[in-house]
Amino acid sequence: MALVPFYKRPGSDLAILHHEMDDLFNAFFGVWPALDVAENDNAFLIKAEVPGCKADDIDISVHGSTLSISGEKKKEEEKKEKGYYHLERSYGNFRREISLPTDVDAAKIDAACKDGVLTITLPKAERAKAVKVKVKEQ
Repeated sequence: MALVPFYKRPGSDLAILHHEMDDLFNAFFGVWPALDVAENDNAFLIKAEVPGCKADDIDISVHGSTLSISGEKKKEEEKKEKGYYHLERSYGNFRREISLPTDVDAAKIDAACKDGVLTITLPKAERAKAVKVKVKEQ
């Protein structure tokens, strides 16, 4: 019987269980694709790692203030030769959803995939943009 290292996380029992389930899920399935999310005054910029995916393999949709990225990384055909081999790359379907803090202008969304990086620009809806009000001296 092998010993498994044990370490206790700080927090309540429910929080510890949540973290342990996340660790188990991430170790088994992996979190894919990894995302970077940035915001400026006019838009949100999302970058997602999608190595091995073609633009046709990726679907993007926006419903309200939720962005969904889904697709499939297809497995390449492999030939088995003498001996054995080791496979670590992941294949299959993926889906990520991101809740945005404000609505976006769906008609102006732009997405491009280059060198395994998906870049999505989501312009903020006009009503979501901050308005600067000048204070008058009286």
